[in-house]
Amino acid sequence: MMKKECLNIVESKCRSCKGCALAKTRNNVVFSDGNPETASIVLIGEAPGEMEDLSGTPFVGRAGQLLDEFLVEAGISRQDDLYIINTVKCRPPENRVPFDEEKSACEKFLHAQIDIMNPKAILFCGATALKSFWADPKVQISKIRGNWFNVAINNKEYRAMAIFHPSYLLRNHSMEEGSPRRLMQQDLAEIKRTVLVDNVPFESREFAMV
Repeated sequence: MMKKECLNIVESKCRSCKGCALAKTRNNVVFSDGNPETASIVLIGEAPGEMEDLSGTPFVGRAGQLLDEFLVEAGISRQDDLYIINTVKCRPPENRVPFDEEKSACEKFLHAQIDIMNPKAILFCGATALKSFWADPKVQISKIRGNWFNVAINNKEYRAMAIFHPSYLLRNHSMEEGSPRRLMQQDLAEIKRTVLVDNVPFESREFAMV
């Protein structure tokens, strides 16, 4: 069975999910974006915002548009290279950070998406996505972004990197050396080189994640 067909089965179950209170307030389940048959990278964000909830597609608001600009500049195709998902599939009211019980209710869908995709790399876009998988809840994305590490999901290891969420970049406009936007450019260039250009093989080693 093709990846798309497997994901369609998961999506069908996700769209009828009422596992947490977010099901009562959502307009749309926001399942994914990108071509699962060509994507080699899974990008995990936090949760749908207002525009995502209305459209049913992740990262389409102002933050998503900025992400698109950075991806184009880096030579990474949103539709062909990335499979984009969120830790939760329904919008939390007022765009608040998802509660642990909401993330737990969505975890089976999130893990199924990753299992089916079996990506060459996973990108944790923003602190919430990172902390959903990192053992230490006090981890600071600014301290580890730009570095490859291993993540274990359902007893399988993946190469991973944390990048800034574009909503953070909307509040930081500087392009000076060392600024968040310049660091984002550097991180995406490294991702492009390692995964899409040089296709550096993934090496299993002791991982820092759970």
